[in-house]
Formats: sequence, structure tokens, C-alpha cells
Amino acid sequence: MKNFKEHLQLFKQKIINKENFAFSRFSDGEMYILQNRELKLSENLIQIGETTQSGPYKKDDFKYFNPKEHQKFHNHLVESFKYKKKNYYKGISCSCCVGKENFDWQINLHEGDDDSLTWANLWVNNNYYQFIQEILPLFYSKKCVFIGNVNADVSKLPFIKKDFRIGSNAMINDIHVIDDIKNWINNNNIKNHIFLFSASSFTNIAIYELFKDNTNNTFMDIGTCLTPMMNMPTERDYLQGFWNYRGSNSLNLICKWN
Repeated sequence: MKNFKEHLQLFKQKIINKENFAFSRFSDGEMYILQNRELKLSENLIQIGETTQSGPYKKDDFKYFNPKEHQKFHNHLVESFKYKKKNYYKGISCSCCVGKENFDWQINLHEGDDDSLTWANLWVNNNYYQFIQEILPLFYSKKCVFIGNVNADVSKLPFIKKDFRIGSNAMINDIHVIDDIKNWINNNNIKNHIFLFSASSFTNIAIYELFKDNTNNTFMDIGTCLTPMMNMPTERDYLQGFWNYRGSNSLNLICKWN
């Protein structure tokens, strides 16, 4: 049985041992796109398929996927999800977060469970303490590259040696940035860097495209874990609880696999 706490330690040891890997998080938003459901996240609206509700999202987190308009991006995301290669890991949404039906759907799309699958929430919820205390310090002795929002301020993160920027809904609007990253890696013979992605669904396609051709670097999807250190929004429950000392149910959640 997979263990939420132990899986974080597995990736920690890979970083310590200088073993390059790719870790791509397919959270609930990516799951809905994989299911080919219309998705809209905005300041006033959350739409998933035909279901709508009021939305709390800031402009930097806006996302829009329309199956009729964006099918090639859906296909690319599916390809990145089903891809299998040594040290290529995918985090998926667990039963306690999206329900057993959706969890099983992801396993079926992947054509079965295996060691390449872990939690999309691996760095957050109760594991966020370990991410900040045990994973983050490792970056300070590494050469790191940041891929994230144009408004993120990385000046307080001295381990960031290079950055590539994207805007909102980057999977649709900024997919060309993947080629910019590839060219920089190839032209400068970049090896043993850690690429830190905070770019929503763009991340999944980018990590897939980069790692399948280059296993000499590590590509990590860190989501919103470092946004409080980059003067970015901190509305997520686990961030409010950790950084603003507010009550947080998320920080107490130890996710179960099935």
C-alpha cells in the first residue's frame, strides 16, 4: 500500500542522491481536462462540464478549456499522462479528494496502477510541513530554474538561476515556451539542474516534452508551494494555515491512496 509520508521521502532521497527524475502533478483541474469536460476557473465562476458555482480565483489562476476548441491540448495532456519511462512520475488526485469513481477513472486511463503513480497533493496538506522543512532547503545547494507566472517575484529565492515566464491559461496561450526551454537546455548543455514548475496544466505537457528527450535534469511540479515567498496569492487553505497561522483542515489531512 502506498504511503503519503513515505512517498515524499522517496523524492527527497532522489534529490539528495542526485538522481534525476520528473514529477508531474495531475490535480483535479487536469483530471477534468483529461475527461474532456469544459472547464472554466475565473474570479466569478467555476464551471465543470454543465455544473457552475461562484468562483474565488484570481487572474493569475484563470483557466479555460473548451473541448470543441482545444482538443489538441487535451490529446497532448492525455499523452503526457499515459507516458511511461523510468523516473517519470505522475501525481493523481486521490479518493479522499475527488472520490473513488474519479480515482478509479484515472487508474483506468493510465492502464493500471504502478510505481510511477503517486499523489498530486504530495507536497501539500500534512506533507507541506516536510516540503518546507526538508525539501526546500535542498534547493539552496542546487542550480534551479523557475517556470511560472510572469508576476512571481523570485528575488528572495537565491537558488533560482534562470526563469521562464508564462501568463494565465498557459497550456493554451503559452505552449511555445516549451521550445524556449528546450533550446536553452540544448544550446547551453544544461545538466543536473532542477526545473521547478508552477504553471498549472502547462506544467504537465512541458515536463513530458522535456523529460522524454532529456533525462539529465530534474523536472518538478511544485504547484503553489512557494507562492508566499514570491509575493503571489495565498488563498489556498494549506497556505493560509501555514503562513498566516489560520485554522486549516488541509494541514491535518494525510491523504490515502484508495
